[in-house]
Amino acid sequence: MSERDGRLRIALLFGGRSAEHDVSRATAVSVARALDPARYDLLPVAVTTSGRWVFATEARRAWEAGGPLPEAFDAGGGGAAEDHAPGVVDGLAGAAVGDAPPGDAGAPVDVVFPVLHGPYGEDGTVQGLLELAGVPYVGSGVVGSAVAMDKVMAKRAFAAAGLRTARAVVHRDGHDTSGLASRVEEELGYPCFVKPSNMGSSVGVSRVDGRDGLAAAVELAARFDEWVVIEEAVAGREIEVAVLGDDPAEASVPGEIVPGADFYSYADKYEDGSARLLAPAPLDDAAAAEVRRLAVAAFEACRCEAMARVDFFYEPGGRGFLVNEVNTIPGFTPISMYPRLWAESGLDYAALVDRLIELALERHARRAARAGRQRR
Repeated sequence: MSERDGRLRIALLFGGRSAEHDVSRATAVSVARALDPARYDLLPVAVTTSGRWVFATEARRAWEAGGPLPEAFDAGGGGAAEDHAPGVVDGLAGAAVGDAPPGDAGAPVDVVFPVLHGPYGEDGTVQGLLELAGVPYVGSGVVGSAVAMDKVMAKRAFAAAGLRTARAVVHRDGHDTSGLASRVEEELGYPCFVKPSNMGSSVGVSRVDGRDGLAAAVELAARFDEWVVIEEAVAGREIEVAVLGDDPAEASVPGEIVPGADFYSYADKYEDGSARLLAPAPLDDAAAAEVRRLAVAAFEACRCEAMARVDFFYEPGGRGFLVNEVNTIPGFTPISMYPRLWAESGLDYAALVDRLIELALERHARRAARAGRQRR
């Protein structure tokens, strides 16, 4: 705890190098608003698009002042997060934070709350850094983050657990594409969807209605990842379930996405707001219970911890629920599906943030105790 006043110091890690940088900046504001200043001391740390770590000094001042916060915190692009933090990892490890921001006493960090969506944040890379630093952090560990983020590996994990998924063809950038279209037509048909294996928020995703559009869609997806997933179009409903905790994990009531376009795109999620989010989803009791059970099974198949949003396609008269993906750092604004589903399940936004911090501390204590036993 902070030596100054007994509050827990939370390092809110946001921004990042991925295409979801701006989404992360908005998410960080929502989490900051939910942190009770009587219980927590906030240290906002931004990662710029070039990978530079900076103290978000203006964000910290605004939060401490208790006034209205901006829609998104600055992450180094506008001069409000200029204090370079070369020693921040040492600070996370429990030493005084290097190059501390003005007015800061250099107290150690108690918990890191990463809201870095996409690669270099949600994929196990930052989680590995925090493990090396020996600091508690919110969310899944290295394995769960990496497996869930990679759509190819996640499908393999789902298959091993006996969970149904949409049919897919996998392509690696740089490999021969001469037979790719024929394979897609034989195994999937059109329309189909082309996705980067490691990306979220529907970035780099294209709907392809015929052979003529396949090459361009694969090229777009390959800008974001070396591995590309080409997936059948499922004519079904889009159902999502929020999962919280670990051993046992709990599932929220399910929600439903009604896209405003052909699929739930980035614009649908963050720009024009044309999608409808139904919480809870209009499902009968048996279907709701089944999708909640499957959500926990998918969460455990990827070895996730603490939190995730599990997305499904639902074919009521066909294959039933098909696991689409597991998001270990889901959208986290108050109107995002993850916190909305927990609110519908009886846990409001601030209480949800508190619980995630508690889970981070509990996991760290378990691992510290195990490490102590190993040294005996």
